[in-house]
Amino acid sequence: MDYKKLMDMTGKVCIVTGGTGYLGTENVKILKDFGATVVVADIRAAEERWANAPQPVGDLFVECDVSASESIRACFQKVYDTYGHIDVLINCASYGAGYGKGSQLEYMEDDVFNKGVDGSLGVVFRGMREVVPFMKKTGGSIINYCSMYGIVSPDLRIYGDNPQKQPPNYGAGKAGVAQITRYAAGSLAQYGIRVNSITPGPFPNPRNQDDAAFNVQLANKTMLGRFGQSYEIAGAILLLASDASSFMTGSNVTVDGGWTAW
Repeated sequence: MDYKKLMDMTGKVCIVTGGTGYLGTENVKILKDFGATVVVADIRAAEERWANAPQPVGDLFVECDVSASESIRACFQKVYDTYGHIDVLINCASYGAGYGKGSQLEYMEDDVFNKGVDGSLGVVFRGMREVVPFMKKTGGSIINYCSMYGIVSPDLRIYGDNPQKQPPNYGAGKAGVAQITRYAAGSLAQYGIRVNSITPGPFPNPRNQDDAAFNVQLANKTMLGRFGQSYEIAGAILLLASDASSFMTGSNVTVDGGWTAW
């Protein structure tokens, strides 16, 4: 076995939904650095999301609204028509619902709850469903983004009025991602499609780190006593996308500084 080739992504076509986001850009960069052809599927281009900030650029940008099946289907069809195959799908994109008083369990309306669950779980379901017809032809790897808050509850005592406070629909949806990943792994193994998930811990965007006192409390929830740096998610993504994980499916890789191991 030539172990140097296990993580070589040359010839692989990878789609990263939410590929212009804070963690999504790291997915794009590491896959490109290891030779992959990377498609950034997002509702807006990097220059629109981060004005005046250079971002890793994929080989192709395709506008994709992950709340709409038709948009996802059209995106994947364009990628297939362009390259002839789809080898990796990273379901990184998400959206939320529930802010302020409306984020609290006792005040959250049905439509807000449902939208938040759809934004964390529905997007993953739709992405997997729409890519299967393409991956059935050659096999592939699907990577779904979970969250530490799909495993444990946020410690609401440290959040107060901080705008990063996580509503109940977010964690409920992310817990569902872990389960649908296991289900899909069992369902799709017959086609040579591996399905795994990744669970990030605290990786707050530097743009959202203005509350110094809150940041100290949040960082201290990890065993390592700090936040994750965006590049520290990339190694797990490469592992799950590449042949280095060829005997892994139905797994969840946790990158949380020890948060959920206390």
